[in-house]
Amino acid sequence: MMGRFFAFWFACGLLQPWAGAEELIPAAEDWNAHAQSTYIWQHKPALTAPYSGPFSLSSGAENTYSFSLTGAFGKRLWQGGEFYFDPEVAQGVPLSNLTGMAGFYNGEITRASGANPILYRVRMFMRQTWGMGGEGQSVSSGMNQLAGMQDAERLVLTAGFFPPLDIFDANRYAHDPRTQFLSWCNMAHCAFDYAADARGNTWGAALEYYRGDWVWRAGQFMQPLLANQLALDWRYFSHHGQNLELEHAHQLAGQPGKLRLLLMRNTALMGSYADALANPATMTAASAAGVPATGMVRREGVKYGVGLNLEQAVTPDFGVFARTFWQDGRFETYAFTEAHRSFALGASMQGAKWGRGSDTVGVALMRNALSGIYRQYLAAGGLGYFIGDGRLNYADEQIAEAYYSLQVLKDTWLTADYQFMRNPAYNADRGPVSFAGVRLHWER
Repeated sequence: MMGRFFAFWFACGLLQPWAGAEELIPAAEDWNAHAQSTYIWQHKPALTAPYSGPFSLSSGAENTYSFSLTGAFGKRLWQGGEFYFDPEVAQGVPLSNLTGMAGFYNGEITRASGANPILYRVRMFMRQTWGMGGEGQSVSSGMNQLAGMQDAERLVLTAGFFPPLDIFDANRYAHDPRTQFLSWCNMAHCAFDYAADARGNTWGAALEYYRGDWVWRAGQFMQPLLANQLALDWRYFSHHGQNLELEHAHQLAGQPGKLRLLLMRNTALMGSYADALANPATMTAASAAGVPATGMVRREGVKYGVGLNLEQAVTPDFGVFARTFWQDGRFETYAFTEAHRSFALGASMQGAKWGRGSDTVGVALMRNALSGIYRQYLAAGGLGYFIGDGRLNYADEQIAEAYYSLQVLKDTWLTADYQFMRNPAYNADRGPVSFAGVRLHWER
């Protein structure tokens, strides 16, 4: 299978009808069309595991892959009004049925549909921009972005079906698993339980106000009907995820940086860990005696969280980033992953110093933690959505990641990535484990 995918990308790079032509960005596009494709293959060797539970990472060696092919079509409708539609084909097979850890190894694996490819809609939204003055800024053509000009001070409304991470928790150095770090904990705050379906997309709306060095963002999005499922809960005004973000751009030693403060408030039918531990009615026919289950005690609940996100250039080619997030940790994971506290710190460098300006190297350290009540729940044999070893010798989950992205053709990059994890699923009795992989990415 790998041979077929590599041949596909090689052909894409050599047979492009635009090869050798001059790139001309129009002053203002009425429409555009772009595409990307990403293939990721990873290997996990065997790990030490004196015991395993229903949602444990397999102790044996495993391979995993994911593949996505995305089209992005944009149309200018009127002054400031734009419409975008992105169809996507995806397939892939995760490790251990996508269980056994919080900081998963591949940000694309949520799109995996099994060995057979699936076609679905990943984006369908409108964007309205109201210019409010200030210096004009040029906008280049790209996926979900029409070339043209925009006012420095502006109000932007985005509404429709799209990933909330298109708007919130961006970071110049760690946000896109197709081109940067692969780990979930580098594409976003790992403890940011943002409202979305199992693929990371949802219906909703976000309003952004740009003024000087400041950006204010607010959004409300549909929750899944059940935790981490594709079906969405259409009770939009009673069950939703709400996010507020304040961003400030600054200069430090003459280099640009940004600091973002993010607030999260989620409302949904969620199971409380305390209720599950206290109520013997949580036992199901399939459960062992005495094992709690949040799925049996779901009720109206509210989950809160707050995070900080920093990006800072040190030189034009080298920058650092950091993320930290806290959520209350009383209710089950609903739309992202199993973390209540998360921290990430890393650096990224482009290869201009060694004559490879389009190459990138990155390194990062991550740490995830759970609330005290969730630790009790897991120790009692309870299961989360992604984790559950049957018992628990608690320790924070710790991850290191390094990658090198090599431009091999005009629009094609080959990446080597390595991740090392201690205490997978917060269990000091299991692991450590490593993930070695390659990524092939093409975009036009």
